[in-house]
Parts: sequence; structure tokens; C-alpha cells
Amino acid sequence: MQTQQVKMTTADPSALGLFGLAMVTLVASSQKLGWTDGLSLIIPWAIFLGAFAQLFACIHDAKKNNTFGATAFGGFAFFWFSVALSWLFKMGAFGEIIASQADGKQLGFAFLGYLIFSLYMTIGAMETHKVLFTIFVLIDFLFFGLTFDAFGIASHVMHKVAAIAEFCIAIFSFYGSAAAVLNVHFGRTFLPVGQPFKIFKK
Repeated sequence: MQTQQVKMTTADPSALGLFGLAMVTLVASSQKLGWTDGLSLIIPWAIFLGAFAQLFACIHDAKKNNTFGATAFGGFAFFWFSVALSWLFKMGAFGEIIASQADGKQLGFAFLGYLIFSLYMTIGAMETHKVLFTIFVLIDFLFFGLTFDAFGIASHVMHKVAAIAEFCIAIFSFYGSAAAVLNVHFGRTFLPVGQPFKIFKK
């Protein structure tokens, strides 16, 4: 009796995950930078691109036994689900009582938690490639700014830091997504992403 092994290969989901991140941060940063007003039309992009696209990438990275990718995309997918719901609470979509009890400092603690998360994920990103490492450094600045702004510490400056960092995340994520698609599609390095630092993994 012969035993056959069947190997299933799946496409790299990071291109879609980074595209989702790029889209939601582009739209969200437009509001922080004062180019657009309100949150209503950011919410759909937060849910479908920020959350579902990255959740899709998370699930498929988990199937590929990519713990780092699955954790990164999954962590930020649930962040955008939570942010979208928080915005809906704040805007009164679930009633005035919930809206009136919203304490922005609770978001501050959530942002602080994500700052801690992004800091240790930045260490991991050092052994992926330099574009992803840059994205994580910018995410660190985003959460640094959001945390201080939510706690009312140098709010004007910290809001600006968060806004600029978020816009830069969008630019680098578009590039990372394009590289993930085109480098595989053409079978060569069409868009360079930079080698890992090779400090922790030899």
C-alpha cells in the first residue's frame, strides 16, 4: 500500500492585508489631518478594509504557520473592529445613554495596550523586511500619539504626530502591498523591500 502526501499551497495573503491597512489609514488620516470631516464614512472602510481584509490575511497566514503574520494582521483587524464600534457608540448609533457614558480615557488605555503590542511586533518585523519594519515604526508613533492625545497630554501636538504617522503608514503599506503582488507576479524583485536586519535570526 502506497502512501501519498498532498501538499496544498496558498498565496501570500500579506498583499491584501497591507492593502486593507493602507486604505483604512489613508481614509482615517484624512480626518485627523483636517482634509475631511466626521467619522461616518470612515466606519465602512474601518470594518471592511481595516478589519475584514486583515482578518482574512490573518487566517491564511495562520494556515501557512506564519505566527508573526497571523498575530499582526489579526491584532490590527480586531483593533479596527473595536475602533469602528467605539465610533458608533460615540456618535450615538446605539442610543444617547451609551454615548453619554463614553470616557475617552478608556480608549487611551486601549491605545496604550496597542502601543505595547506594536513595540514588540516591531522587534519581530526587523527580521521580515525593511518596508514592514518601517510600517511598524510608524504604527508605534501612531499609537504613541493616540495614547497621549486620549489622556489629554500635549493633545494638539500628539494628535498631529498620530495624523502624520497614520498617513505615512498608508503610503508605505501601499508600497508593501504592491511589492507583495508584483514581485511574485513577475517572479523577480520588481519593487525592493529591503533585507531583514539579521540581528536576532541568523
